Amino acid sequence: MRIVFAGTPEFAVSSLRAAARHHEVVAVYTQPDRPSGRGRGLAPSPVKLEAVARGIPVYQPESLKDEAAQQQLRDLKPDLMVVVAYGLILPKAVLAIPTYGCWNVHASLLPRWRGAAPIQRAIQAGDETTGVCLMQMEAGLDTGPVLLHQALPIAATDTGGQLHDKLAELGAQVLSDGLGLLRAGIKPIARPQPEQGVTYAHKLDKAEAKLDWTQDAALLARTVRAFNPWPVAEATLAGERVRIHGAVAQAMEHGQAPGSVLAAGREGIDIACGQGALRLRVLQREGGKAITAADYLNARRDLRVGA
Repeated sequence: MRIVFAGTPEFAVSSLRAAARHHEVVAVYTQPDRPSGRGRGLAPSPVKLEAVARGIPVYQPESLKDEAAQQQLRDLKPDLMVVVAYGLILPKAVLAIPTYGCWNVHASLLPRWRGAAPIQRAIQAGDETTGVCLMQMEAGLDTGPVLLHQALPIAATDTGGQLHDKLAELGAQVLSDGLGLLRAGIKPIARPQPEQGVTYAHKLDKAEAKLDWTQDAALLARTVRAFNPWPVAEATLAGERVRIHGAVAQAMEHGQAPGSVLAAGREGIDIACGQGALRLRVLQREGGKAITAADYLNARRDLRVGA
């Protein structure tokens, strides 16, 4: 079976490997190389690096809307196009080119968390379960019928990065299952998504990373987990801007103004929130590296209160 694979970030790499395991991946589409690092030199995407290592031809169009790009895809004569976090919109004309259309690996249990950041939004919202869907693509944003799905519990300690890695592997497994059925001559049944329960996982914005101490400590703790490793939560702590890599919520009545330091010791730094307190465990000062709260307090002895 001739497969064209379209994907860009690290999340898509395991799915590319699954697609290439028993099938002929005739081409990989990925976004153009982007400036990266301090030198701002052009860097290839993780999917491009994997494709080059496997000797698979790579295409990097700025868009798939023009006729030339679409004809290039037609010339590849794909049986199926597999799309995993590609980052470009596929016009209707492109969706119709492969014999079996386009399949998408999406990191949520649709219709919950359609959109760009389903992994982080699931953690932030306090979902107990997430998963992966293999979807038959159509013109709408993640609205297509689901071919296969598999659920995954979200651990109370999962960060955005940890859940990302779990779902990347689960996505590769679900894709492999779907391709196995197709290889056996069985097309998976496309089940329309229910109309109830639709939510949207809006793209992460660095502005969201600044914690608001008036909010519930439980929400702030989930945000810290969700935004690790990017964009990383940040806050003002006793006049100093810090990034917060690890924190847990503490259920307590304190009667103090949000943002007040309630206690600070080896176990962490407790900050008053609108409800409860947030115990900061791993912090990062401007220009520094991530350190424990105990190490941070060695440089901020003025904060040692109540512990």
